[in-house]
This record gives sequence, C-alpha cells and structure tokens, in this order.
Amino acid sequence: MKGPLFYSKILLFGEYGIIKDSKGLSIPYNFFKGALKRDKNASELAKKSNESLKAFAEYLKNIEKQEKGLVSFDMETLEKDIANGMYFDSSIPQGYGIGSSGALVAAIYDKYANDKITVLENLTRDKLLKLKKIFGKMESFFHGKSSGLDPLNSYLSLPILINSQDNIESTSIPSQNTNGKGAVFLLDSGITGETAPMVQIFMEKMKQEGFRNMIKNQFVKHTDACVEDFLNGNVKSLFGNLKQLSHVVLDHFKPMIPAKFHQLWKHGIETNDYYLKLCGSGGGGYILGFTEDLDKAKKALKDYNLEVVYNF
Repeated sequence: MKGPLFYSKILLFGEYGIIKDSKGLSIPYNFFKGALKRDKNASELAKKSNESLKAFAEYLKNIEKQEKGLVSFDMETLEKDIANGMYFDSSIPQGYGIGSSGALVAAIYDKYANDKITVLENLTRDKLLKLKKIFGKMESFFHGKSSGLDPLNSYLSLPILINSQDNIESTSIPSQNTNGKGAVFLLDSGITGETAPMVQIFMEKMKQEGFRNMIKNQFVKHTDACVEDFLNGNVKSLFGNLKQLSHVVLDHFKPMIPAKFHQLWKHGIETNDYYLKLCGSGGGGYILGFTEDLDKAKKALKDYNLEVVYNF
C-alpha cells in the first residue's frame, strides 16, 4: 500500500502577520513530500510514526464528538490500517517551518474523511474555509493551535492567497523566469525550531501596545505590499518592500531568529545582496531568502547550503 503524495509548503509572506489579519501567500514546495505507507519490515522511524498515528486517531475521535457535523472519519478502516503498521513516510524535515505535520493531516483527511471536499469540485470560498477549519482542528494535535493553512496547501497543491482570516482563495503566481538572476531560496539554519514556544513569545509581545502598533503600521503594511508585488510581478517594488520587512523582523523578532544569524541578516540589509525573513515561526529550521542576484547571494552566504525555490 502506498497513498498519494502530499507536498511540503512554503509560506512566502505572512508569518505571524496572518494571526493579525495581514495578507499571506503560501506555495507548495514539491522538493519534499510524504505518503501513507505500510511495510512488512518496519524501520524504527516507521514504528515511531505508527505510534504517533495511534495517538492521532484517538484525537480525531474527540474532534468528531466535539465538533458535531464538521467532519467524520472512517475510524474502523483507519484503526485497522494503523494496527497493520501504517505510518507516514516523509522526506519533509520536522521543525523546519515547511509543513511536515500539514502533509500528514492532508493525507489522513484524503484517505479517511467521510463526505470529503475534493480538489476536483468547484472550490468556493465557503468550502475552502470549511477545509481550513477542519484542518486547523486536526493539526492542533501537533501544534496546540493551528490555522489549518499548511494542510490546506498540501491538500490542494495550489498557491493560496490569504486576504484575511476568513477570506482565502487559491491563486496563481507569475511563472518562473528560469533564466532570471533573482531567486527565492531556503537557507538551512541547522537547528530544529518548535512552533508552540515561538507563537507564545509572539502572543506575549502582543500584550504591549508598542508592539501591536508596530505589527499594524509596519509589519502588516510591508507584508501586504510584498504579497501584492509578488503576485503582480513588480520585482523592483517587491525588493524595496522586502528590505523594509527584513529590517522590521530583525528589529522586533530577534528571539525568533537563531542568534548566529543576526549578523548575517544585518549584512544582507546593508549590502542589498540578499534579504532574509522568517520561514514559518522561526526559532530554527529554514530561513527564507530573497535576492536579485543569486550569484552575489551565494558568494555572501558561501558557508551555507542554499536551496532555490523560485526564480525571478
């Protein structure tokens, strides 16, 4: 048995901001993927994943009880498959901000949800919001609180534009210019990040009026502008807004940036060789980078492994 593949995702813009109704833009990233699987000779990793699925199945039963009418699952088949050693076989690194639990949630919903909303039907805003709500409830098992966006992206395998919390749509992004010098890339921090503590730091900071004003007047403003520029292919304006956004994050989100990257972050802003931003909640995992000249960025970041996600 091997289920369909579900891909990782990259939230290009909107980390933290979408909690406070900024725009956001999330794209599938097909380099990493996962699928439900059963093997005769299970590895240690497979056994661990299987154990986690057992606990997840119990949790899904509770969702059915608590959220009457939202979603129901074919629990009998799910539990039977888990008892037969089913696990989630994934190349998506965990704690890297690219949606490892989202892909798992999408795979379970796809295979076991009753009356599921499928990718093939006309995806109205109501259906997208319902899916997002279901996925948010399911993924909360892994993170404590989830927006449901990661699994939604993985399930649909389409770019998703977040206009506000209750206004999301699938969208298309400008096609890549494979000969272009500009790029979006991932930088491996070499450290695993955990979402829950980072979100907690953010929520604590939101209690301060100064921080709230900065989020509204700077962070959300630049994030929204970046989303508009990216979707409309306004590369020049995009990099102006990215510089501002990178600056705001360095000034106000220090705890979310691993300490050894503070100088690197600053260097990008000062030289304009590249601009860094958080990928997901930060604290480790991947850092997202944007550059108008990939060769320059590679030279400046020669000690790090860059994975190109998109070319301008």
